[in-house]
Amino acid sequence: MKIISYNVNGIRAAIAKGFIDWLQQANPDVICLQEIKATEDQIPTQAITDAGYPYQYYYSATKKGYSGVAILSKTKPNNVVYGTGIEHMDFEGRNVRADFDSCSVMSLYLPSGTNIARLDHKFMFMDDFQNYINALKTTIPNLVICGDYNICHQAIDIHDPVRNKNTSGFLPQERAWLDGFMKSGFIDSFRHFNKEPHQYSWWSYRAGARGNNKGWRIDYNLVSQSLEEKLTRAVILPDAMHSDHCPVLVEIED
Repeated sequence: MKIISYNVNGIRAAIAKGFIDWLQQANPDVICLQEIKATEDQIPTQAITDAGYPYQYYYSATKKGYSGVAILSKTKPNNVVYGTGIEHMDFEGRNVRADFDSCSVMSLYLPSGTNIARLDHKFMFMDDFQNYINALKTTIPNLVICGDYNICHQAIDIHDPVRNKNTSGFLPQERAWLDGFMKSGFIDSFRHFNKEPHQYSWWSYRAGARGNNKGWRIDYNLVSQSLEEKLTRAVILPDAMHSDHCPVLVEIED
């Protein structure tokens, strides 16, 4: 099962940059999207169906043109769950889950902490999400939580850890939360296979950051430890250029 996570920073903009052709070439079984910034009626769903993904699940934010997640799949899931049931998460459209025979795949868009108010909201989200997942694991143990976590886990995951130590996305409290979340039963699938530095999934649009590879690794496919022996590959796909993020891929034996 090939699964990709991709913050597209606006699905309509990404499609205008060739996203659908790329999707056919990448050929995942399931792709989790974040920051779609659109409602389903604004998306060319037929073109996506024609590309091989007839099963499409969109969970948009209440606020137009903001946030939103989706899952596109070649095969029909057994079950789809929109949101978490936690209101402050769900009105921003940050979580959708599709349950398959071998595992459940979740598309997550964790908030950024762009100012004090949003940082407080982010910490509340993180705590509530941890509790939500702790409860979910009791009934759905084989989880793949794909998405934009808006946090770099370790110094190796950011181009300048010293200058960014007081920047949201690399704050000690955020990093400690992500570390604890992983230790609660999840594998960072990319680091499971790749320990090399300078591997990023997001670059600022400013100052030629992407061309100079001054990036952050904030997109993850976190896989339940119960699936460890089924992990076969995990890579970052930096050549996809439809967004300020790039896709991240994990492959799991069915």
